[in-house]
Amino acid sequence: MRSLIRFFLSLLLLALVVSSSPCRAADMVLIQLEKAKERLPGIVIEFEGSSAPAHVANFKKLVKDGFYNGMLIHRLLPGTMVQLGDPLSKKKDAGDLGTGGPGYTLNPELSAKHQRGAVAMGRLGDAVNPKRLSNGSQFYIALRPLPELDHKYSVFARVTRGIEVLDALESVSVDPNDKPLDPVRVISAEIVPSEKITSAMGRLKTGVVRPWWNRILHPFRK
Repeated sequence: MRSLIRFFLSLLLLALVVSSSPCRAADMVLIQLEKAKERLPGIVIEFEGSSAPAHVANFKKLVKDGFYNGMLIHRLLPGTMVQLGDPLSKKKDAGDLGTGGPGYTLNPELSAKHQRGAVAMGRLGDAVNPKRLSNGSQFYIALRPLPELDHKYSVFARVTRGIEVLDALESVSVDPNDKPLDPVRVISAEIVPSEKITSAMGRLKTGVVRPWWNRILHPFRK
C-alpha cells in the first residue's frame, strides 16, 4: 500500500515540475513582401538550429534589429531561387547589388541540404573565397531541390508556409543581372513564436493598400 502511495506521489511531483517549467516555443520568422504596391501573403521561415547554429543566431539578431525591412529581392531566378539581404538595395539607384553586407562574414556550416524551401546564406565564389565564408546578411531561398549546391553553401532554415508566394514571382520581369524590374520589397520581417504564427499571419494586411487620405476621400472604394 505504501509503495502504491509513493508511486502516485511521484507522479504528482513529476506533474508539478512539468507544469511549472517554462515551455518555450521555437522562434520562426514571418516575412511580408510588397510587389507593385500590393502586399503579398506572409512567408514563414523555420530554423534548422542543429545544423547551423551560428547562422541561426546571426539571422535572428538581424531580424530583431529590423535589418531586412525595406530591402529588395535583388536576384530572381524563376523556379530556382530568390535572393535578398543586400543593404545597398535600400538606397535609390543603387549600383552593383549583391555586393553589400553588414561588414562581416560567417564561418561555413555546410551539413544541411538544399531541399525545396531551403534558406541558405549567399557568399563569394570559391576562386576568391576558398574557405566558403558566408555573407553576413544576404540569403537565398531555393524554389526547387538544388543538390549541386549541397555542402557548398550554408543552409540554416527552411520555408514552411508561403513558398507559393515566391513561386508566383516568376511572372516578374528581370534585367540581365536577374534583378526584378518591378521592385519586390520586404515590408516587414519579424520573430514570432511558433504557437503564435497562425494568428500573426492572419493579422497581415494583403492586397493593394491605399494611402490613408485616399481611404478618407473614397471610403467605399476597394
